[in-house]
Amino acid sequence: MFHLLKVIKMIVKQVAGIDVAQNELVVCLGRMSDNWVPELYAGKSFPNTPSGFKAFTKWVTKTTLTEVPVRYVMEATGVYHQKLAYFLDDEQQEVSIVLPNKISNYARSLDTKTVTDKAASQAIAQFGLERHLDLWQRPKDVYTKIKYLTRERDQLVSERTVLKNQLHAELAQAFPYKKSVDRIRKRIALLDKQEKEIVAELRAMIASDPEVQKIVIILCTIPGIGLITAATVLAETNGFELIRNKRQITSYAGLDVREKQSGTSVRGKARISKKGNKYLRKALYMPALTVIRHQEIFKNIFARLVSRHGIKMKAAVAIQRKLLELMYTLFKNQTKFDKAIFNRPIEKQEPVIKWLGGEH
Repeated sequence: MFHLLKVIKMIVKQVAGIDVAQNELVVCLGRMSDNWVPELYAGKSFPNTPSGFKAFTKWVTKTTLTEVPVRYVMEATGVYHQKLAYFLDDEQQEVSIVLPNKISNYARSLDTKTVTDKAASQAIAQFGLERHLDLWQRPKDVYTKIKYLTRERDQLVSERTVLKNQLHAELAQAFPYKKSVDRIRKRIALLDKQEKEIVAELRAMIASDPEVQKIVIILCTIPGIGLITAATVLAETNGFELIRNKRQITSYAGLDVREKQSGTSVRGKARISKKGNKYLRKALYMPALTVIRHQEIFKNIFARLVSRHGIKMKAAVAIQRKLLELMYTLFKNQTKFDKAIFNRPIEKQEPVIKWLGGEH
């Protein structure tokens, strides 16, 4: 009995690291004693189903100390982790959901040469033991619904683009087949109608929540940012729930720059990682082009970047990144964007360009 109490007192932290796939949960249990040395001591796989969740939590209860809470840690990968997160929250368990880039960067620092689901779960467990992680909070229901609508609209727009290209090809032929052309036009008209319905639902949904409406109004004060872009950014970040700084938000969107350089002999071309949320990158593409064309400050930043490396696409991505960072800054400070700075003479815009990060 004395020995058991001594063991219980020594354990100060317990973590279940979970690598979530479409059909499987690969779990690693870790603990840390009062000497602050992490220990990974058990692992198992479970189906990614409601019955698998119950078996998983039952196994964790049997394998861990009841006196020390277990923190369930997983990556925010796609949608496959969501049902498990909601299940654990319903069971009043401690849950932390970490941005994927954090785990991948941490895993590279470990002395692990294998890339398997088991190795991933071990890295997640060790990461949870060594770091102080925020508790996950359920996203507001309105953000979940907005995400469904913005993604549905994005799919409709993509389908419509394909159909318009197909229509153009049909009409370019010497003898277009009228019935085929009519059917394509009917499908385009249907998609137009459905897009209008989605936008109307989005407007009503945002208007129904005063807090979300306030944030959308703030974000839409930024030049180039409209309702759809603001709604997409809020939905894909759950209202910036997991974001703590500008570097995190750009990394989450996959707009961070990766460079490969070693001494003077190895120097790879810098490029954006694209290891992030593709919906965020896509949502910011047209706004970036808009401000490059019509806003003097962003036009100047774009010109400076192009003159430096000569790559227009790379400069446009930098503008996307600056817009996203600006959206996060305004959200965090709960302040509207001051449009007056865009009306300043060119010679007075230098401080503003530096504030926007144009020198980097």
